Amino acid sequence: MKPIKETLKIISIPVLGASLCCLSPLLLFVFGLGSLSFAASLADIFYGEWKWAFRTFGLFLLAIFLFLHFRKEGICTFDAAKRHRNKILNTILVSVIAAVLGYWFFLYVVVHYWGVFLQLWE
Repeated sequence: MKPIKETLKIISIPVLGASLCCLSPLLLFVFGLGSLSFAASLADIFYGEWKWAFRTFGLFLLAIFLFLHFRKEGICTFDAAKRHRNKILNTILVSVIAAVLGYWFFLYVVVHYWGVFLQLWE
């Protein structure tokens, strides 16, 4: 159970960061900071023209969280990294796969159906 919790700790914020292209217009509308048409047009702009920036931001956050995770585990030097090479590679591989699947599920299922429920998009 511990590896699942650790993986969720590593990927949760990067998945949210990468999903901000569609999540932020929803939150603006839900909290009353923008109208429905403004949120819909902002979602079109963010997802249509800027999704690469949000995905890059999520990847950057994932790299930072992986770095912090390994620092917490005591892997701080190149010698320690050589000794724990398999653990590092496995953790990175599992985290990247889990982050891609989490991003896909969160953005294309959770956020999409939340937007459909709010009639932001069809």
